[in-house]
Amino acid sequence: MSKVVNLNQVRKQKSRAKKRAEGDENAAKFGRTKAQRDAEKQQAERARAHLDAHLRDSE
Repeated sequence: MSKVVNLNQVRKQKSRAKKRAEGDENAAKFGRTKAQRDAEKQQAERARAHLDAHLRDSE
């Protein structure tokens, strides 16, 4: 025999899981300290400068 499932509970559980996943994603994306953001910005600038230094002139 099949197990009886309350569809409202299943819907709410699914909604909660989706919201938790979105929250975790946002925490990973935006949940950095100022020092981490500054370090990441400096690293990106160094990488850009390194690539720009190796470009050929297209004149």
